[in-house]
Amino acid sequence: MENHSLIMGIPIPKITMGETVDLIDEVIAENKTELFHVVTLNPEISMSCQQNLELRSIINDAEHLTADGAGIVMVSRLKGNPLPERVTGCDLLINLLEMGNRKKWSFYLLGASEMTSKKALEVINMKYPNVSIVGRHHGFFEPKDESRIVNEIASLSPDVLVVALGAPKAEFWIHTFKNSLNARIAIGVGGSLDTIAGTVKRAPVIWQKLNLEWLYRLIKQPSRWKRQLILPRFALKALLFKDRNGL
Repeated sequence: MENHSLIMGIPIPKITMGETVDLIDEVIAENKTELFHVVTLNPEISMSCQQNLELRSIINDAEHLTADGAGIVMVSRLKGNPLPERVTGCDLLINLLEMGNRKKWSFYLLGASEMTSKKALEVINMKYPNVSIVGRHHGFFEPKDESRIVNEIASLSPDVLVVALGAPKAEFWIHTFKNSLNARIAIGVGGSLDTIAGTVKRAPVIWQKLNLEWLYRLIKQPSRWKRQLILPRFALKALLFKDRNGL
């Protein structure tokens, strides 16, 4: 059986949340100098890859992809080559904080507003006292500030660099500075710091299990309707997409 599922030509490994965390644990333990870039692939990134060749190249170069989105998993099942489960950026970050609390990992938080970043730091320090947040910076910085931020991250050498700049901006940013960050892991996590800080409420667990988190967010934030239009478009295009293996 194949160890990946092709979604619009993008190979996504068939591994669970637990296996993903174990993989990252192994990478951190190896303490290599090369950055391990984790991309939490959602329908929006998958669609953008079809027109944006630079983004597609970044996705191809990433060390690991996860299925961030019910649509990704649904399409894989309908095409007969199912992914085991969603591995969202938010859930993965929480699992990494839990593992990091046991193993005393260090994290750097990049992104979100200053208020959210500060609140997320407070929550993490309270919930995960053995985690070391070695530094943080809000996401509203100017290009002229980038070299200073990159140098700060490199000097602190975190085990996990959390990049909450939104997709695909986080993916471009990580890739641009990949050889200068001196971190073990870098992962784009979307709005996960807002969720941790409590400024955005996560859907109840039952909605998550039913893969209806997108609907809950739409009900709570009707202004998201234009963004949500991409989901049916993605599902149709992904199902009709002729992957090399014919699925």
